[in-house]
Amino acid sequence: MSESRSPAPPARPAGPGAPSGAAATSAVATHCPYCALQCGTWLGREDGTVVVRPSDFPVNRGGLCQKGWTAPALLDTPVRLHNPLIRDPRGTLETAGWHQALDTVADRLRRIRDAHGPDAVAVFGGGGLTNEKAYLLGKFARVALGTSRIDYNGRFCMSSAAAAGNAAFGVDRGLPFPVGDLDDAEVILLAGANPAETMPPLMRHLAGAELIVIDPRRTRTAETAALHLQPQPGTDLALALGLLHLAVTEGRMDEGYLHRRTVGFDSAWQRAVAWWPERVERVTGVPVAAQREAVRMLGEARRRYVLTGRGAEQHSKGTDTVAAFINLALALGLPGRAGSGYGCLTGQGNGQGGRELGQKADQLPGYRSIADPGARAHVAAVWGVAPQELPGPGPSAYELLDSLGQPGGPRALLVFGSNPVVSAPRAARITERLAALDLLVVADFMPSETALLADVVLPVTQWAEEEGTMTNLEGRVLRRRRLSGPPPGVRSDLDVLRGLAIRLGQPPERFPAAPHQVFEELRRTTRGGRADYSGISYERLDAGEALHWPCPAAPPGQPPHPGTPRLFLDRFAHPDGRARFRAVDHRDAAELPDGRFPLYATTGRALAHYQSGAQTREVPELLAAEPESYLEVHPDTAERAGLAEGELARISSARGTAVARVRLVPTLRADTVFLPFHFTADGRANLITSTALDPESHMPEFKVCAVRIEPWTATA
Repeated sequence: MSESRSPAPPARPAGPGAPSGAAATSAVATHCPYCALQCGTWLGREDGTVVVRPSDFPVNRGGLCQKGWTAPALLDTPVRLHNPLIRDPRGTLETAGWHQALDTVADRLRRIRDAHGPDAVAVFGGGGLTNEKAYLLGKFARVALGTSRIDYNGRFCMSSAAAAGNAAFGVDRGLPFPVGDLDDAEVILLAGANPAETMPPLMRHLAGAELIVIDPRRTRTAETAALHLQPQPGTDLALALGLLHLAVTEGRMDEGYLHRRTVGFDSAWQRAVAWWPERVERVTGVPVAAQREAVRMLGEARRRYVLTGRGAEQHSKGTDTVAAFINLALALGLPGRAGSGYGCLTGQGNGQGGRELGQKADQLPGYRSIADPGARAHVAAVWGVAPQELPGPGPSAYELLDSLGQPGGPRALLVFGSNPVVSAPRAARITERLAALDLLVVADFMPSETALLADVVLPVTQWAEEEGTMTNLEGRVLRRRRLSGPPPGVRSDLDVLRGLAIRLGQPPERFPAAPHQVFEELRRTTRGGRADYSGISYERLDAGEALHWPCPAAPPGQPPHPGTPRLFLDRFAHPDGRARFRAVDHRDAAELPDGRFPLYATTGRALAHYQSGAQTREVPELLAAEPESYLEVHPDTAERAGLAEGELARISSARGTAVARVRLVPTLRADTVFLPFHFTADGRANLITSTALDPESHMPEFKVCAVRIEPWTATA
């Protein structure tokens, strides 16, 4: 039994636009490792230190946020994982060699699978994995393991918008137009999005527009807005219905567009007709005058956009909420029209590519449904297996995690690029479920909270040490290039998957470890799918072509397809070419405040940190900017609870208790408190969050739960 390691490609020489003074053999053009903007950067060495410089890439245009500027600090962080670790009988993680680690994992996986069946083994991926890793991970789960139990943390990020977008337009792409199109906007409605803190370079593209921001908090984005609508948490859907009501009754609809390009308006209107402005104000708290002003601003502008974010999605009715904002955009005639549109601000760096290339429970590469016989036959043919050998759809992310170690549930879990101990709702229970496993394997480059629970830890490469591709929020496929090889003892995720697959009896040629080879197979597998990458190649990307999917392979003798930066200009992706309205109605959040838990809690992000914080909490500059969890609370609410600025508060829900430092925020709603979710131990916001799931997207309700707050004491 043998393994092959992919050769180290040379660093890409510096070219036009490289930072001055960059050595011709060391500077590489690559992208930031964080959010879905995937800002363009130049990475190089100066006096032996890795430095990053922003490039004039379309999404960031020479700018970076503080996370991007400090990203090289992760390359030599003292806590970096350098060797495999295996937990010994005493419960201690001890250093091991790669062959011992992979042999141990494969042997235990084989025994668990033989004793309990293939679904006794599960896989959990991440939205930061390259396209090649996400693709091979999905293939590994379904072919090498034969399990249906695979999902990824992107289920917690954009699944509601994906479900709503597929239903409305026939395809899901975060932004169906380039970010640069927003430069010329006159008015932009941002529903549940805070890009000033989550993706600051995007604000350059919004600077010329009047912003309408819908958010219970007066965020940094809301502070720049011409109009801030501040609804009670969990009532965004009612507000969206009310805005549609006003768009219709005040004559703002584009009736010609509706007749030419849409179907289903009448059924959607039958629901919205009952949401007159005064009723919306009673439910949401948003004044009638503010509702009318929002519709007036959108209605009078010629170039206008509706954009949604996690604040609209992370609810037990998130799919319907996004659909209601899409209904508003359709009524105004925005999607598929130059200079206007609807889009969703994808969060994770490769949240787009991560789901469309096969690590989501119900999807195969190319955004194909795993339940579609034709899709299964196509993918199986490329993979060299029979269609009936591919498992069916499995449970969603939270359902999968909650079933670990339970009767009939998985007994082993492999985690690649995710940290569910911090990022999953009801985090204490998920930690218990992970501890109940017979085998937990984590592949990561940092000792995350999840890695520290593992039976086997596999140290893998990070962004500046690997080649591959990413797909940003515009559907633009990008090249990630490495500056130098990984430290001794570190392997790529592709090497890990190949090594395990071979040990599990797979032919070596079925699991290539070279990123270029994986991408060539990915092209064939996605051919003909909704997310068609077959016309994209490393050679075209390295030549500087801007390629957005779908980009099908050109017929012989024809010029290459240019990609599709703007979707829907001629038709939507449904067979009849028309977009679909969706009939939705407001319903309460799964959990409302009561006498025991009288306040709403909502969660989100802070400027200095990213996702679970496993990376950014190890960057000294970022940790100094935001060193611990905090609780935003209105001064009056704090006074009633006996809390003062800077004190520690205990925040309790029906699921658990978190501890955070009080920040008094006079602009916050008095019935609402806010916690960021980047912190660990007792500061985990997800100790209190709800496990209620959207019935369609299976997104957890991160954005609203009922809590009480009180002073924290060491004996409490």
